[in-house]
Amino acid sequence: MPKVFEEEKDTKSNSRFQWIVFVVFIPLLFAITVALVVMTLAGINVFEKAQSVPFVSNILPAENEQDQEQLKSRIVSLQASIEDKEAKISQLQSEIGGKEKENEKLQATIEQQKLELEELRQIGEENKRAFKEVVSTFESMSAKSAAPVLLKMEDQEAIKILSSIKPDDLADILEKMPPEDAARYTGLLSADES
Repeated sequence: MPKVFEEEKDTKSNSRFQWIVFVVFIPLLFAITVALVVMTLAGINVFEKAQSVPFVSNILPAENEQDQEQLKSRIVSLQASIEDKEAKISQLQSEIGGKEKENEKLQATIEQQKLELEELRQIGEENKRAFKEVVSTFESMSAKSAAPVLLKMEDQEAIKILSSIKPDDLADILEKMPPEDAARYTGLLSADES
């Protein structure tokens, strides 16, 4: 029976302790928290007021003038650092803007050059087509008619045409030329091939 009595006594002491915690301490902490929040919202600095109370001033650290000066100088240096960073940011943003404009100009130039290249390619294809037509015309002409026409042309143009003509037609055309001219064109053709 003594064990039952001890357990009952233990339970009663736990019940009292729980009652004190639930009824006294928790509401007290809640009331202090609400009071601090209300006073802070009202604009009252509770910790400054608490320093004027003698026994509380020993607990809370006092802010002296030297600490305040250090804080002020630290704030000033941080503000100067912020201004420097903002100036650097604005400088970098302006550089980025300049680079973007330069990039846009380069893109426009690239597009323009692409268009010009396409035009040149089309012109080159047209010239190739026209040249093939000229070559086919000379191949369809008789050697007797083609030889005098080639002799009247500039050497570069004549060599270009002669180098594109089929070998059989070329031989016939060179036969119809005077021997000096045929030798000259043959030499130019062999130099052009090498």
